[in-house]
Amino acid sequence: MSSTDQAVAIEAASAGATVVRDHYGSTLARFSKGAGDFATAADLAAEKAILDILRAARPDDLLVGEESGRTGAGDSGRRWLVDPLCGTLNYAVRSMLVAVNVALQAGTQPVVAAAADPFNDEVFWTDGTAAHIRRGGTDERLVPSADSALVDLNLDPPFPNREVFQAARILTDAGFTARFRPRVLSTTLAVTWVAAGRRAGYVTDGHELRDSVHFAAGIALCEAAGCVVSGIDGRPPHSGLGGLVVAADEPTHHALLKSIENQKPA
Repeated sequence: MSSTDQAVAIEAASAGATVVRDHYGSTLARFSKGAGDFATAADLAAEKAILDILRAARPDDLLVGEESGRTGAGDSGRRWLVDPLCGTLNYAVRSMLVAVNVALQAGTQPVVAAAADPFNDEVFWTDGTAAHIRRGGTDERLVPSADSALVDLNLDPPFPNREVFQAARILTDAGFTARFRPRVLSTTLAVTWVAAGRRAGYVTDGHELRDSVHFAAGIALCEAAGCVVSGIDGRPPHSGLGGLVVAADEPTHHALLKSIENQKPA
């Protein structure tokens, strides 16, 4: 019997996480990607492990890897988005704040997704209807919560909406600092944590996040978990100004949008 799509996603993300964990702490070759960005040998090895599983299980699907680009026939109308090591800069300096992201899209809609935390042995996954976490072979439903008051801000460039929004400026908004406590992880593991109730929210600028190997899995997980998801202008995700605001609930989402609105010039 063939495996379900979510089982394939979990297996692939887990395989990538094993490679990332096994390479941790070793001296790794770096491969420049320009503008200060780079991949390591761990990125490449993890991506190969993930793609090998996807090719074997779904040979008719298109594969899009951060490091290898587009491969496969793509005859099925489905594509897998693979980020083998989100948080390479963290990983290269021996920080464990990283994620392995795998998402399947049919057209523009997410079908399933899995995001693995290599160092906590956790896999966050969704079948498109609900979101779960797998630990020690046991699955639990993800339940968002704003109780932590922790909000992650992505401060990495580029900033396509810098005229009206820049995440760093939220830190000067009195409403934000009165209600929330900022965090900066530099990995989309933080997006997953909103779905899991470990973060109240997440904010980033950027375009085309729906089709991003970095964000597709996390967004799918948050939507399936019941988080409030929009662009930085409050419009539906992937429209308007773009960017991303993910919140555990409506009051948190409203407060974050208010802090963003307060940045706009009079």
